[in-house]
Amino acid sequence: MYEDDDYEDDLPKSKTKVKQEMHELQDLGKQLTELSKAQLAEVPIDADLQEAIDTLHRIKSNEARRRQMQYIGKLMRSADSEAIEEVLDRFKERDQQHLRFDKMAEDWRERLLQEGNPAQSDFFDRYPQADHQQLRQLVRDSNKEIKNNKPPTNRRKLFRFLRDFFMQEGQ
Repeated sequence: MYEDDDYEDDLPKSKTKVKQEMHELQDLGKQLTELSKAQLAEVPIDADLQEAIDTLHRIKSNEARRRQMQYIGKLMRSADSEAIEEVLDRFKERDQQHLRFDKMAEDWRERLLQEGNPAQSDFFDRYPQADHQQLRQLVRDSNKEIKNNKPPTNRRKLFRFLRDFFMQEGQ
């Protein structure tokens, strides 16, 4: 007797299953169209699919864009969807990591500006490799901006300093 799993593998796919897979490939193709050129260059796709995506970006008509998306979905059938999904997952992971670094930088910036020296001491205890002098200068300049109701130039610099530090450290 056949086991259930073996038996199901021998059966042809239902129309519903085939349509579902085609929609998944179209969705994957749609994700590709939303990538920047630099990101798209990292994705393992063939020249035809690359050209179809480039063409889509030039099309203005909604109906023509819809047809082009269907064509991209068709080209996706012959593409290595698993490799493409791996690269897209890596991009998502990288984006989530950047959001986490942004959040950490924002939290530390607020804490450094509100609490002053105790927050700086705590930061340097946790991250002794940070540039103490530059951080102190940015905090001092940011506090002057706040006091004088100036535009947040140094606060932005402080944020970028903290974000870049966290990214470099891979926290």
